Amino acid sequence: MEYQALAKEILSHVGGKENINSLVHCATRLRFKLKETQKADAEGLKANPGVIMVVESGGQFQVVIGNHVHDVWQAVRAEAGLTDDTPVEATEEKGNLLGRLIDIVSGIFTPFIGILAASGILKGLLSLATVCGWLSTDSGTYKIWFATSDALFFFLPLVLGYTAGKKFGGNPFVTMVVGGALTHPLMISAFSASQAAGAVSESFLGIPVTFLNYSGSVIPIILAAWVSCWLEKQGNRLLHSSVKNFITPLICIAITVPLTFLIIGPVATWLSQMLALGYQTIYTLAPWAAGAALGALWQVCVIFGLHWGLVPLMINNIAVFGHDTMLPILLPAVFGQVGATLGIFLRTRDGRQKALAGSAIAAGIFGITEPAVYGLTLPLRRPFIFGCTAGALGGAIVGFSHTQVYSFGFANIFTLAQMIPPGGVDATLWGGILGCAVAFIFSTVLTCVAGLPKMQAENAPITPAEVDDNTLLAPMSGTVLALEQVPDSTFASGLLGEGVAIIPADGRVTAPFAGEVASLFETKHAIGLLSDNGIEVLIHVGIDTVKLGGKPFTAHVRVGDKVQAGDLLLEFDRAAIIASGFDLATPIIISNSDSFGGVSTVATSSVQAGMPLLAVAR
Repeated sequence: MEYQALAKEILSHVGGKENINSLVHCATRLRFKLKETQKADAEGLKANPGVIMVVESGGQFQVVIGNHVHDVWQAVRAEAGLTDDTPVEATEEKGNLLGRLIDIVSGIFTPFIGILAASGILKGLLSLATVCGWLSTDSGTYKIWFATSDALFFFLPLVLGYTAGKKFGGNPFVTMVVGGALTHPLMISAFSASQAAGAVSESFLGIPVTFLNYSGSVIPIILAAWVSCWLEKQGNRLLHSSVKNFITPLICIAITVPLTFLIIGPVATWLSQMLALGYQTIYTLAPWAAGAALGALWQVCVIFGLHWGLVPLMINNIAVFGHDTMLPILLPAVFGQVGATLGIFLRTRDGRQKALAGSAIAAGIFGITEPAVYGLTLPLRRPFIFGCTAGALGGAIVGFSHTQVYSFGFANIFTLAQMIPPGGVDATLWGGILGCAVAFIFSTVLTCVAGLPKMQAENAPITPAEVDDNTLLAPMSGTVLALEQVPDSTFASGLLGEGVAIIPADGRVTAPFAGEVASLFETKHAIGLLSDNGIEVLIHVGIDTVKLGGKPFTAHVRVGDKVQAGDLLLEFDRAAIIASGFDLATPIIISNSDSFGGVSTVATSSVQAGMPLLAVAR
């Protein structure tokens, strides 16, 4: 019940439950697959205090919630009546190949990402316990916990069979059986026997079989699941309804399992080895350069949801080599953003920013950087850049040190335990720790020194009284858009004057300064103001919204009224404007900009109503 209101709000802004094709969640995000993305209202969701950010990437509509995403996911599912048995409609795949690949990967790995990370952490803690002499590998305690931490990785094809089957639109229990066959004890024994000297080769219907160890493998079962789901669709289409419920699964497992051992498995294993060797070759050429590049770009990939493309590569490295060098490089990128957030916490006097920074630091230490990035470092720009720079510096140190992890997880404080080599502590571990420390300290110091504008660092939230007569306050909250990006050539060309645009997050327009209402359109979609010191401003809500005839707009002033900064001028129905197919981009134009020395935008990528937006040079 705690998140019921938020769930209703999310559903209304994604186009209702009828517009949802599928819904999963990862560590911090709800990941919607929508039937019609144009029905979603991203800006409306961003305005909700329970939503950190909205990202559209990889064919998914992603709503960033934070650490409590699972609770919100359950509330949304309950509100929409979604269950595990809710059918997923086949939709035409759109977008580029990379976007479709990321959608597939995230759809397969997201459902069990929490236990995957937990298993990796437990492996790391066991390594720490044995190195410190707290546990012996011969003890029953160690064996039970090792089996616990290793079970998911050993039977990974079984789990991937289930999630891949769901993603590809088939019966997940059929594809899970395919994964189970790959890790069956009889097949593991056949593989072990085939490695012995003088072993007799096996065959299937006279065709030679190459037995491989598929425990912990990724690509073979995903390809096999796709084949099984394709066979299932053909069987359901061709067979009579009286027999297809058991004949179709029979065909799927009877064909897919042998085909996997004969062709799919060996080819996929070869592909896995080539991917691992390809990455290793690039890494070996210049480990420090690879570390710097990954450390700098990781958080950018996270913003756009592209990081999922690297997850199978990291798991594949562990399956092929027994270790991975990519995950340790990503840890400085995480601590770079955590350090930047600590710098904001130490420097700012804005109570809201300080409270947000405090919680974001705690989340970031455990690998959840979205609250820090979307709530603080990215909107402030410089802290985000400093965090990425620190990530590059720390990543270069980690790469130079050849630091590795020996179990999969996600970059967080526990990754340090996963870096402990099986033979005990060595220079690779200390290099990893040094890289993280350098990234954290470097970004913290840089952000403290130069990460915040002086006015934000030294003052509480700005009030109109603290702004001079040549500064225009934002008349609405929302996302700042350069004037040339407005989808209307008249505004974008600057023909009506210099200025900026805002994509509004709510339905209110307030006065940007003290002055007088100079004009008000009959349709109430635009208003002209004249400041006490001669600045003429036009605020035009949306593009072509004059065609709405004034229906979504309410005026709270009349021509000739005197207003003070922050006074309510107009209200409008955002949802009605979007539903009518109009763009909400709202130009704020200084009509007499030719009379001044210049107009500059002082707001960052997002702005709150009443905060400085434009500065006029006299």
